Amino acid sequence: MDGTDKPNAAPGWRTHASSALTTLAHGSVPFITTFLFIHLSAPAMANLGGASLSSQAMLLGREYYQTGFGERYLVFAPLLIHSTSALLKRLFSPQSPRPLSSALSATGYAVAFFFLPVHFITHRLGPADPAPPISSLGPSELDYEYVKAALAEWPSRSAMLYSVLALGVALHAADGIKIMWSTWAPNLKLPERRTRRALAAAGVLPVLTGLVVLAREPLLAFASTVERYHAALKHSFVYRL
Repeated sequence: MDGTDKPNAAPGWRTHASSALTTLAHGSVPFITTFLFIHLSAPAMANLGGASLSSQAMLLGREYYQTGFGERYLVFAPLLIHSTSALLKRLFSPQSPRPLSSALSATGYAVAFFFLPVHFITHRLGPADPAPPISSLGPSELDYEYVKAALAEWPSRSAMLYSVLALGVALHAADGIKIMWSTWAPNLKLPERRTRRALAAAGVLPVLTGLVVLAREPLLAFASTVERYHAALKHSFVYRL
């Protein structure tokens, strides 16, 4: 037998690395899903009770994802693991990577590297700025009046950012669940792609209609507080254009 005949050749390091990265990417999904369900339930509550109920739901949700432990290990770490492992797998996988133009890749990278950072800057970093005129918006000030202020001052821009972020995550999940199930439960039959996407869009619909309710409500915050909201939002270049 010559040296070119290797029927039992061991998998290369790329295969092992790709398998480990797949496990990391998939293992982070339950944590991200839990966070999204809690976080997106707040704007959906506006359909039932306006900004007041949304703010109450958000305050309850913060007990999970804005504690010292929760934010670091239940939100940031899973998001970082999911995005970086998917990116590294694209670099090291022995197989040809999925085209960047595919819905799964396009939504994943758009959300991870644009829409999510903009959302984080405008809703976490900006409001926490201790310098005037923001002066560190407190938890009681950073409620859904903040979202209403964004929708009132920059209606098209804010509606686009919120809607595309929610829809992008939903579409990414609808396509991604197929890959997860084919890896861990190959015998489980899932609905067709079109059905999965329709279900994902239906799940996000209450969030979008909640934004409509919020946009139609009058602002109840003091004028001085609204000015601080605007200054916090302008931490992102999107609101300075």
